[in-house]
Amino acid sequence: MEEIAAYLDTFRKEQIDQQPWPAYPYKPRAAVAVIHSGDYIFLQYDVSEKSIRAVQTAINSAVWEDSCVEFFIAFTDKGYYNFEFNCAGTSLLGFGQGKTGRELFPEEVVRKIRTYSVIGDKTNGTINWRLTVAIPVEVFLYDNLLSMEKVTGRANFYKCGDLLPEPHFLSWNNIEYPEPNFHISEYFGTVSFE
Repeated sequence: MEEIAAYLDTFRKEQIDQQPWPAYPYKPRAAVAVIHSGDYIFLQYDVSEKSIRAVQTAINSAVWEDSCVEFFIAFTDKGYYNFEFNCAGTSLLGFGQGKTGRELFPEEVVRKIRTYSVIGDKTNGTINWRLTVAIPVEVFLYDNLLSMEKVTGRANFYKCGDLLPEPHFLSWNNIEYPEPNFHISEYFGTVSFE
């Protein structure tokens, strides 16, 4: 994963800088690079924030309470996948049509996702961390994907930290909703895997 992380570092990153909820004014810096190899989607998140939290260590635990980055994607109208990771690489994977009634995937499926985390020292009042993620196409259990080649989906990328000293909720594509909620697929943007 170290080699993949170095390769991903050469790609342009999209800013996760939409701040849909003014009641949560803290805005850490967050960006993501996305590429694929046919068999895998690779993500690399770069984050800079005042403090970090990495308490959750079990698969499918409440990683959104920690320093967290997320990737939600839908290929059809059947539902969308939510991939959520804390800064230490602990993973959560679910599927469903909305925030409630989501099905969490079995541990043996989630373990197929590889993560590589690098957390830096605190400098100039911030901690920089990078998370590289390799998602195999086989974990998309509700879609018959054999490869990511020429696949189009609808997605959003997020940065949050519900239990940090300064809770925050940032998105790549803006969300218009009165309270923090990433599970509104109508606000996903289009992503194409060429």
